[in-house]
Amino acid sequence: MTNRPTLETTRLLLRPFEAGDAQTIADLAGDAAVADTTLNIPHPYTLADALAWIGTHAENFAQRREVTLAVVRKEDGALLGACGLVLSPEHRRGELGYWVGKAYWGQGYCTEAARALVEYGFRTLGLERIYAQHFSRNPASGRVMQKLGMRHEGHLRHHIQKWGQFEDLEIYGLLRQEYLAQSESAPPDPPAP
Repeated sequence: MTNRPTLETTRLLLRPFEAGDAQTIADLAGDAAVADTTLNIPHPYTLADALAWIGTHAENFAQRREVTLAVVRKEDGALLGACGLVLSPEHRRGELGYWVGKAYWGQGYCTEAARALVEYGFRTLGLERIYAQHFSRNPASGRVMQKLGMRHEGHLRHHIQKWGQFEDLEIYGLLRQEYLAQSESAPPDPPAP
């Protein structure tokens, strides 16, 4: 894998991050409400953190460890957040993750971006399984997973710590055959306005 993908949906462009995105990432991910709903975003989140994170993407992709893409609204070019797959090539699986800035919550952007990345994972990367997890106290993230056709596979009590507090996690998964069956029966996406 040498060329990082650019994916397109009705409203979004998922593209590799660029150094020029760092300040927007710091602003969006630096919001305590965003950091509070994710495992790996620290708070505070600085420009240096964003630049360091962007600096890992090309090598992680080249080594087949991760695909991380910026979620950009096509209408105005606004950077909304991130969507990615942490890959385990030896098991042909990927862990889906995503976040968007608080101003963009509840508008379907996570679902739209994640759907494109799931398609890429199964159809281009040839994954057998894609899974995702969310804090039990963040059911909105679980609704994204449900809309992707993922099945609830488990509840892990006090599985991780975030800011010194133990957190319960919900685990969802989708197998290649399930994805293919649902994508064949799904109606096509509506045309762009």
